[in-house]
Order: sequence, then structure tokens, then C-alpha cells
Amino acid sequence: NSGVMSLLRPLLLDVVPTIQQTAALALGRLANYNDDLAEAVVKGDILPQLMCSLSEQNRFYKKAAAFVLRAVGKHSPQLAQAIVQCGALETLAICLEDFDPGVKEAAAWALGYIARHNSELSQAVVDAGAVPLLVLCIQEPEIALKRIAASTLSDISKHSPELAQTVVDAGAIAHLAQMILNPDAKLKRQVLSALSQIAKHSVDLAELVVEAEIFPVVLTCLKDSDEYVKKNGATLIREIAKHTPELSQFIVNAGGVAAVIDCIGSCRGTVRLPGIMMLGYVAAHSENLSMAVIVSKGIPPLCTCLIEEHEDHIKAAAAWALGQVGRHTPEHARAVAVANVLPTLLSMYMDTRSSEDLQVKASIFTTKRSLKNILQKCTYLPALEPLLHDAPPNIIKHIVGQFSKVLPHDSKARRLFVTTGGLKKVQEIKAEPGSLLQEYINTINNCYPEEIVR
Repeated sequence: NSGVMSLLRPLLLDVVPTIQQTAALALGRLANYNDDLAEAVVKGDILPQLMCSLSEQNRFYKKAAAFVLRAVGKHSPQLAQAIVQCGALETLAICLEDFDPGVKEAAAWALGYIARHNSELSQAVVDAGAVPLLVLCIQEPEIALKRIAASTLSDISKHSPELAQTVVDAGAIAHLAQMILNPDAKLKRQVLSALSQIAKHSVDLAELVVEAEIFPVVLTCLKDSDEYVKKNGATLIREIAKHTPELSQFIVNAGGVAAVIDCIGSCRGTVRLPGIMMLGYVAAHSENLSMAVIVSKGIPPLCTCLIEEHEDHIKAAAAWALGQVGRHTPEHARAVAVANVLPTLLSMYMDTRSSEDLQVKASIFTTKRSLKNILQKCTYLPALEPLLHDAPPNIIKHIVGQFSKVLPHDSKARRLFVTTGGLKKVQEIKAEPGSLLQEYINTINNCYPEEIVR
């Protein structure tokens, strides 16, 4: 408000180098503070002046100038676009070849903040020739430089298969894969994130990541003491598993399912989410893969997540994963039903039906679909019977439908159904004449002599 910007601007061209650097730092800190101030830096015509000096000045000034660019570019795609328009990307790319690691780091950081907004800006960074130089940076000895270069490659890869392919073509995967075992936790986070962002786009890219021999090494990350390393490790495995049954089978063979199940058991909150999703994706592909999740004792920790977690999206993910496990055959559905999870799913569905929140609405839909998927395959009647007393009409029809399939062929179940009060409950259900539910009830009643039904 006191007009500091216009006072700092001429100092960028001062004859004393320390004054130049300090002026640049001051502008950077102002721009970093919020987008209005960053906007003022752009409007005050400060960028072209920075650009003049960025190419010929000493390393301290280059770092300060790159910091200003990063501080402006981080706030919004529009501000990042202003940096692209003043021709800064080419100069930043040249800084990636500087002899000073600090200059490289500052340049990589600025490029990452520009690339992360959208695919157009990311493409501009690629067109400036930054990717091969970033791949060289991850091979440098300085840990801080490795981290930020890996993070920038991750930001470039995330937007589209084409951008991820550019990173792959520069030879990034092999170098990233070698760093999975690096002792530095922050570096591991970035490396796992970059590999996830590459693998998520297509089967081909996921296969290239797998071919870099990241298994079984990546499974050690699931036991890491750093929560984000765990989470990013599980995310990478999830992004590979989701594509094809073959990739999922490969992960199962490498011991990946058991490792993810342990990981879900040992942590809390959002760290669990990618692991939960990964189990759902594996189970969704085929009966055998779903059985692999059951045999590895994957159902109990998923049930624990349903009960323990408070956030709707984590509960919904666990409900979805259980639905994927149980939807294949009566045997699969029984494995889920025996874990006594159906009443929990039902009460989740009932609890949240009145909510207006969109996220909650999405989780209701997921829970209902999972419940339906399991119920339509479940022939294990002891688990279904308690639900007869609480379920709303749209769920009741699936439960009664399962009884109508099993009871005609199972005399022991027929006897039990009377003694536990199930048959009585069925008589109380109000069904529309001619509806599917009414047909199911008639089928059940036809299994018994008329006086018992009465």
C-alpha cells in the first residue's frame, strides 16, 4: 500500500549486486504471500527486468530471481501464464545446467510450480526443453536437488499420458526406480509420487514402471516410518493394479496384496485410502484375484476401516472394496457376510440417507451398490436374517430374493427360518401386488404348509 513495489523495481538494476539480490528476495517474499501481491509484481512490469538480469548475473541473483518466478507462478494458472509469456521458461531451463546446485534447485522449483497447474503450462515447460535436464538433476549428488527434480517430473507427468510419455522417453523411470530405497524419506515420497503419476495413465506406462523392477522393493515402503512414504507407496501399487488382471496378478505374486493388507492394519486415516482402493481394484478384476484378497485375510482390516474411520470417503472406499470382493460368487459373498459386515453396511446406508452433503450422497450410493452386489450373491442365510428386521424396502427385496432362492432346496434352512422368526417377519412385509418382492414372498410361502404361514 505504501508503494514499495515501485521502489524495489529500480533496485533490481542497482550497480551493487547485494542490493539487486535483496530487492529480488523482497519481491519474492511479497509475491509469495498472496495472489494479489503476485499480481502486482506482474502488473508492475517487474518480470521483464528480472529476465534481463537472470541470464548474466551471479548465482545468488539467479536464485533470488528464480524464487520470485516461483512465488508468482504458484498462485494460479493465469499468473503462471504471465511468466511463460515473458519468456522465462527458456531461461529457467538454462539455469538447470548451471554449475551451482542451488541455482538448479531454484529453477527446478519454479518450473514445477508452473507445470503443476494444467497440461498447457506443463507442455510449455516440456517445450522449453526442461525434461532431459531434470532427469540429469535427479542423478546429481545433492539430496535437495534430487527431491525437487523428482517432484517437478511428477508435476509434469500427472496431466496426460502424452506428458508422462515425454518424461519416460527422457529415461526417467530407471533413475527414479533406483531411488526407491534411498534412506531420505522426503526423496522417497517424491520418487513414488512421480512413478504413480506416470503409471496411472495407461497399461503401457504402468508396464514400463513394472519392468523397471520396482517389485518387491516398493513393498518395503509400505513399512516405512514416514506416513507419506507409506501412502505414496500404496498409491503407486494401486495405480498399477487398477489397469488389468495381469498386472494385478503380478502384484499378488510379488506379495503385494499381503503387504498392503498389513499396511492398512498398521495405520489410520487417509494413509489407508490408497491401500483400501488397491484391494478393491484387485478384487474387481476376477474371481481368482478376489479370492487372493480373501485368502490373504483382507476382509477383517476392511471391516475395521468401516467401523473405525470417521471420514465418509474412507468408509465409502472400504464399503466399495468389500462390495468388489463379495460380488463374484456365493462363496465370495459368504466370506464377506461371515465377517458380520452386512449390518454395518446397512446402518451406514440408513444413517446417511437424510444428508444433503454431496460427498455423503456419493458414499451412500457406493454403500448401497456394495450392499446390493454382496446380497445378490449371498446364500449364507444366518448373515442375511438379521437384516430382514431393519432394511428399508429397496434393500429388503434383495434379501428376500436370496431367501426365495435358497429355502426351496434346503430343508434345514426352512426349519430355522420359522424358529428364528424370519418367516413371521416376511409375512409383515407390505409388497405391491405383482411386484418382484411379492413374487419372492410367494415363493418363500410356497415352501411351507398353509397353516404354518398363517
